[in-house]
Amino acid sequence: MTAREALAEHEAAGRGFVAGGVGSFVLDQGEGDPVVCLHGVPVSAYLYRKVVPELAGRGLRGVAFDFPGLGLADRPTDFDYSWSGLSRWTGEAIEALGIERCHLVVHDIGGPVGFEWAIRNPDKVLSLTALNTLVNAATFHRPWTMHPFSIRGVGEVWLRGTPKFVFRQLFYLQGIADRSAVPATEVTAHIELLRRGDNGEAFLKIMRGFELTEAKERFFFEGLAERSYPAQVVWGRLDPALGEERRAEVKRALRVEGETLLPAKHFLQEDQAPAVAGAVASLAAGS
Repeated sequence: MTAREALAEHEAAGRGFVAGGVGSFVLDQGEGDPVVCLHGVPVSAYLYRKVVPELAGRGLRGVAFDFPGLGLADRPTDFDYSWSGLSRWTGEAIEALGIERCHLVVHDIGGPVGFEWAIRNPDKVLSLTALNTLVNAATFHRPWTMHPFSIRGVGEVWLRGTPKFVFRQLFYLQGIADRSAVPATEVTAHIELLRRGDNGEAFLKIMRGFELTEAKERFFFEGLAERSYPAQVVWGRLDPALGEERRAEVKRALRVEGETLLPAKHFLQEDQAPAVAGAVASLAAGS
């Protein structure tokens, strides 16, 4: 299968929708309680293409949509691409999809985005699963592979000038433990979705919109401490970008003791989809 064929298959598996005046794309499969899966960067809902059907097979409604600026979503030039802006839009998307309450799954910067939505809407959250994400906004530093995108001028050159082969190798290096589970054409599909339409301009705005402040970190810790719904941490233990220290901080914020460790790197949805979905379903069954 070519990257173009992989993308065509992905589009056929979902549908478009509009939230907050922004067009987006959603994978939406299954019956039962909704499970809203939030992606991070530099990816999109395509990252959950294996997880969503696994959730559906476990009696849940798997839902994964593209944030504005990524994947198959629109990339408006006047959108607020900060974590707070993406969080507000997430609420609009959940409402547009007719979801009243949901199990929430967050990954990468989908963590800060989802945490904010959950803190502001605790009555709409059935459970929370954190996958390789971050909560320590005051001290977080972007991984070396992502840092160039945050620098004006450098990010544009890095994004447009780096050959796809190099991008693929970095994606595998940081994100995939079992390369046999993810063909190169599927990694190329991630790259095509990132550069789609605007050559990645909106993505660069997201990378420069991180709210790395003490106030934001305090908001996360204080807000999550008030939650009444169950939470868990499921982590790719081989992640070179968000390792043991980040995992410990997320556990501390969620006030959970244990965790589920998987033999995966950063993009655990790619090679550990059944295990991820199984953990989510187990928490959902007990909520």
